Amino acid sequence: MNPLEQQLSYPFGDQLPQPGRSLEIATGVRWVRMSLPFALDHINLWLLRDELDGREGWSVVDCCIARDEAKAQWEQVFATELEGLPILRVIVTHMHPDHVGLAAWLCERWQCRLWISATDYYAARVGSASTTGFGGQGAASFFAAHGLSDPDAVDKVRARAGYYSSMVPAVPSGFERLRDGLRLRIGGRDWRCLSGYGHAPEHISLHCEELGLLISGDMMLPRISTNISVHEVEPESNPLPAFLDSIARLRELPADTLVLPSHGKPFMGLHQRIAQLEQHHRERLDEVLKACQERPGSAADMVPVLFKRSLDLHQTTFAMGEAVAHLHALWFAGRLLRERDEAGVWRFRAA
Repeated sequence: MNPLEQQLSYPFGDQLPQPGRSLEIATGVRWVRMSLPFALDHINLWLLRDELDGREGWSVVDCCIARDEAKAQWEQVFATELEGLPILRVIVTHMHPDHVGLAAWLCERWQCRLWISATDYYAARVGSASTTGFGGQGAASFFAAHGLSDPDAVDKVRARAGYYSSMVPAVPSGFERLRDGLRLRIGGRDWRCLSGYGHAPEHISLHCEELGLLISGDMMLPRISTNISVHEVEPESNPLPAFLDSIARLRELPADTLVLPSHGKPFMGLHQRIAQLEQHHRERLDEVLKACQERPGSAADMVPVLFKRSLDLHQTTFAMGEAVAHLHALWFAGRLLRERDEAGVWRFRAA
């Protein structure tokens, strides 16, 4: 446990749900954990006891990527954890593959509907039909324009044109729209939707005041900082301030809220974690600014400034997006200037 984690508390200690099983968090709230084939090797999913249109059953929050191992784990959950009741709806916090990948399969399997923000629904539909922010010629050109010069890495990014659709092969043809402030009645309790920006187009977290729970998705993680990236589909975006504004809003929730994150373990210390993340990004911005004051730099030059460890290709694409996000935050704030060099690479220097 790192020093920042020691400032948080973990009510369930080292307890984790077993594969294909669930762990009760509160009355009517169960935790499911599934493996991912990445460095970030798991995702937390949630079962909420529910009643919809006079039928008793469960709502699922998030789905895992589409792969046979995840489907098999879900089938175990259906057989052992649902008390013989059906899935009534599939709620998805945002459009990233580990969250929405199996939504179409779950909705078809249980003849139920997807609930998601409109922005993320349509982003997922576009991504499933082509690619968005994960690979292909557009992503390769974008990263090259920000200094990724290794031909092998650029070629591998270009070759991943179907990367998103490989994990999200389909998205349901219809959905129910989640939006900020909407109150969902789930299992006789109100769950308020809280929108968040910067990580995904319109991320939705769910807060239940009665239970003192926040299903935070990726907006609030205990161990790692949420990835904040600029992608080729919105190359001039400025997502970092949007993220920081979003998490600052979470200070409105009680300090003793139990946070149920998508990665890591359920924790308490919401306000402390918000402060940690704000400090983290202040420090990263200071490091990037200092590096660009010494000499003009590209996003690729900033990757080793921001990340002090070796990265695989999957991690490098996230790191490049995050480096651009930090440069853009300083550029939009007027603290850096941007210009294109003779090779067509964007470089940032002190204003």
